[in-house]
Amino acid sequence: MLVHFGVDSIFLHGEIIAIKINVDEGKTVMSETENILLAKEKIADVLKRYCRAMDRIDVDLGYTVWHEDGLADYGSFYVGTGRGFIDWVCKYHSTLEAQSHQLANMLINIDGDCAVSETYVTVTLIGRKNEKQYVITGCGRYLDEWSCRAGLWAIDRRKFIYDFEYVRDAQMTLGWGRRDSADPSYPLLGVLGSA
Repeated sequence: MLVHFGVDSIFLHGEIIAIKINVDEGKTVMSETENILLAKEKIADVLKRYCRAMDRIDVDLGYTVWHEDGLADYGSFYVGTGRGFIDWVCKYHSTLEAQSHQLANMLINIDGDCAVSETYVTVTLIGRKNEKQYVITGCGRYLDEWSCRAGLWAIDRRKFIYDFEYVRDAQMTLGWGRRDSADPSYPLLGVLGSA
C-alpha cells in the first residue's frame, strides 16, 4: 500500500524546532511505540532549546519552550507565565558575566498528546559584586507538564525544585563564546537546520 505524506519543518534562527507530518486519508505511518519515542525526543529537544535560550539570552527561542498560556513556578525566584519568566531571567542573565545550563537525568512519560517529565539541571552563574568575581553553582530539577498542540510539544506548567547551591569567590577567565546570536553556533546550526 502506498501512503502519501508531506513533511513541514518549522524553523527559528535557522534551526528546525518542529516537524509536522501530514498524512493523506488519516492513515497511520508510525506505530504507537514509535510515536512515544518521537514525542520523547521532541520533548528532550525542547529542553535542550531551553538551555540554549538561557545561555545565549535568546528571548525568542525561550518563548518556544512554553505554550503561550504556559505557567512557570520557580519558587521565590519567579511565579507567573512561562514567557514572563523568559523575559525576567534573560534580563537577569544580562547582568552576569556568563551562565551555563546542563541537563542530566531526564524521565519523560507520554500519554497521547500529554506528558510529564522530571529533568535534573545544573546551572553555573558567573557574576561580579563590588569588583569581586563570584560563581554560583545550583542544582535542581524541572518538573514539567507538557502538551502537544498543533503538532508542537511545549510546557503547560513548570515547577522548579531547587535542591542546593554553592557560592564561591572566583578568578575565572571567560572564553570566546558569545551570549547572543553572534555566537559561532548560530551560523553552524542554521546551516545544519536548513540542510
